[in-house]
Amino acid sequence: MKTVNIYTDGACRGNPGDGGWGVLIEYENFSKEYFGGEKNTTNNKMELKAAIEGLKVLKETCEVHITTDSKYVMDGITSWIQNWKKNNWMNSSKKEVKNKDLWIELDELTSRHNIKWNWVKGHSGHKKNEIADSLANKGIDNI
Repeated sequence: MKTVNIYTDGACRGNPGDGGWGVLIEYENFSKEYFGGEKNTTNNKMELKAAIEGLKVLKETCEVHITTDSKYVMDGITSWIQNWKKNNWMNSSKKEVKNKDLWIELDELTSRHNIKWNWVKGHSGHKKNEIADSLANKGIDNI
């Protein structure tokens, strides 16, 4: 099984505001950068979108190491989501989970792969996270 490293980041100018997502994918000696943006969005949506878009690129089942600076995405997909699904997408406050559509899409994409999630502190000098951040900002600039 191929091992792929995916580095993701989301950014927003204003929250809500113009937002962007960035993804750096590495496999063996290959690397590819992706980015995109949306008007009137949130930082959390862009963080989710980055993970989703990174996984969408993969054409076969892989061992995937995803590095994100978003505790929201990492905690959501690794622990909170099981209760959300069990409780019909309601959170602990009995309100519908925010960004439910994106969580459902991310859940479906992650089920295709063996994923290890890694968290890094944002803007702390992690080279590949800085690249993903730069791509997310490029996504905003290209709206």
